[in-house]
Amino acid sequence: MAVLRFRIYWEEDDAIYRDVAVKHTQNFRDLHEVILKAYEFDNKHKATFHRSNDHWQRGREISLEKYEKDYKAEPLLMEETAVGTEIREPNQKFIFVYDFNKNWTFLVELINVSKDDNPKLTYPCVVRSEGIAPSQYGTKGLVGDKLAEMEEKYDLSAVGEGFGEEGEESEGAEEEEDSATEEDDAAF
Repeated sequence: MAVLRFRIYWEEDDAIYRDVAVKHTQNFRDLHEVILKAYEFDNKHKATFHRSNDHWQRGREISLEKYEKDYKAEPLLMEETAVGTEIREPNQKFIFVYDFNKNWTFLVELINVSKDDNPKLTYPCVVRSEGIAPSQYGTKGLVGDKLAEMEEKYDLSAVGEGFGEEGEESEGAEEEEDSATEEDDAAF
């Protein structure tokens, strides 16, 4: 059974992305849910996919449900549409829009197709995460594992001294300065 691997970029910052894997027979509802899980979003809002081209222009809509708006063409429904049926080219692209009030937009690109699934994985699944996901509501607190990860990555524990107001010296700096002056005096 073919497994499709998609890279989902947050539109605001392409350094933040998630790679997800789905079986070609799974539907867009499954893809929708794994994207929300990957970005730690809830599942309370309206959502839609648009088939896209290399210029990220919006095409045929694959919607969570039929919404009260004008459509150029009747939308496909996520629940009824298998992901594999909408793959038209090797690097197929989709635009995923979530929460029409906040307009969270993600760029979805097919990056790999493999013939065999991994028996150790339950599809759909997140296979790679890069960057800290945007916060769905307000600011995201860095707590627990994420803070530890940031401290480790940027060695924040070593930072501590040397930060103060301009013109203000810390006690350690004054002591170092005094001992350096004494050493200079002794040299003469």
